[in-house]
Amino acid sequence: MAASCVTKVELTVSCENLLDKDVGSKSDPLCVLLMDTSGNQWFEVDRTERVKNCLSPKFAKKFVVDYYFEVVQKLRFGIYDIDNKTIDISDDDFLGEFECSLGQIVSSSKLTRPLMLKNKKPAGKGTITISAEEIKDNRVVNFEMEARKLDNKDFFGKSDPYLEFYRQMETGWQLAHRTEVVKNNLNPCWRPFKIPLRSLCAGDMEKPIKVECYDYDSDGSHDLIGIFETNMKRLQEASRTTPVRWSSITKEYTFLDYIMGGCQINFTVGIDFTGSNGDPKSPDSLHYISPQGVNEYLSAIWSVGLVVQDYDSDKMFPAFGFGAQIPPSWQVSHEFPLNFNPANPFCAGVEGVVEAYRMCLPQVKLYGPTNFAPIINHVARFALQALQQNTASQYYVLLIITDGVITDMDQTRGAIVAASRLPMSIIIVGVGKADFTDMEILDGDDGRLKSIKGEPAVRDIVQFVPFRKFQNAPKEELARCVLAEVPGQVVTFFNMMKLLPPKPNTPVDSPNGPPQN
Repeated sequence: MAASCVTKVELTVSCENLLDKDVGSKSDPLCVLLMDTSGNQWFEVDRTERVKNCLSPKFAKKFVVDYYFEVVQKLRFGIYDIDNKTIDISDDDFLGEFECSLGQIVSSSKLTRPLMLKNKKPAGKGTITISAEEIKDNRVVNFEMEARKLDNKDFFGKSDPYLEFYRQMETGWQLAHRTEVVKNNLNPCWRPFKIPLRSLCAGDMEKPIKVECYDYDSDGSHDLIGIFETNMKRLQEASRTTPVRWSSITKEYTFLDYIMGGCQINFTVGIDFTGSNGDPKSPDSLHYISPQGVNEYLSAIWSVGLVVQDYDSDKMFPAFGFGAQIPPSWQVSHEFPLNFNPANPFCAGVEGVVEAYRMCLPQVKLYGPTNFAPIINHVARFALQALQQNTASQYYVLLIITDGVITDMDQTRGAIVAASRLPMSIIIVGVGKADFTDMEILDGDDGRLKSIKGEPAVRDIVQFVPFRKFQNAPKEELARCVLAEVPGQVVTFFNMMKLLPPKPNTPVDSPNGPPQN
């Protein structure tokens, strides 16, 4: 597998208005994260701490997951009221769950949704908020902290202090760490602990850090003892031992910086309707739809479309055919909308593309030749408009599914070389048993593609795969292969054009979550 986008993503979870399952006190919630990448095989990734007596918890423990653009990674966040010490959650009260894909979270940056019960009804007014952040800095800060002469907030006995560290975001403070509670002590010395530098200050040594000290109360009404603000630079100077040497940080934007910053991936499909596919009514035709409702064209659309759709907020995809005679004049067309509506060629979701393909098939006459340049140039016109806005807000992925040899190779090479200067990538899936040697030329893995005039592509934007390689593989494998290079192509293009993400990635979680046990 080409693992060109193995990235770690940190997920911060909070909830509001959870169901109250405890008599005489509030629920003690905990969040469990499950993942499924291969079709209904869920496994537990991790779980947060338990937050006592709280219906709107902000969990301090983060989930860290490996992110792959080219795979649909399904996530299920389950919230449970924990009333015992066993690891098994089946004997704990269920407060609600939320399912989505990791792609949906990273493309939203911050997602708030209602929690659902197992019967798919709302879990009261409960909501879950998930913020995503890419992990790019593995440095950690080691803390040894103590306090002297704290205020006594307890009527009987002494205060039970704990600390909360907050990172400054654009719209507030986000909880980064919560220490343990030191019982009955006004001069507490906390156990040594570590906080990732990115969680504390995003690697910025002068970014403000807020530390709050609370007196823990078992009913959740923790008393504030005091607050101070500092930054890593000052904390280092206060170190008892020789300060650690910190490397300088230079900003290189990643694929997730652009996606979380609001960049949309626009997905367009081009389908080969040339005569070499065979009569769609004949079972040996590549366009023949089996009794199970599938063929190689449909398999390719589903496989690639299900991944890409998470990165397009309106999920409206233009879909075109080429190489057919179309009604009413029966002229050959090399870029006709599958829905026969040139003013609005958009289909609603992957399902809409599939439906438009099924409706179009009996209405056209398969013909020829196999010309790619018109549909590449069609998408390139939109990519050029996006580039003229001088922002990294739009990127185009064109999926061409074809059964054979390209007729307009010179024009196609020219179109690809021109498109290499635009925010677009081209994926070509070859169906059937044809000789696809020419396609390998377009996929610039073996050297830079050149136009007929000798002009080289400024970057490699074409990925070609023959469908037959994946006939016996799991259905996710095709998308995994053809989409693996897209994140690198997106980053290369926007860095080449010196375009920043449209907006900074600032997921936020407001302060004041009660501590764990």
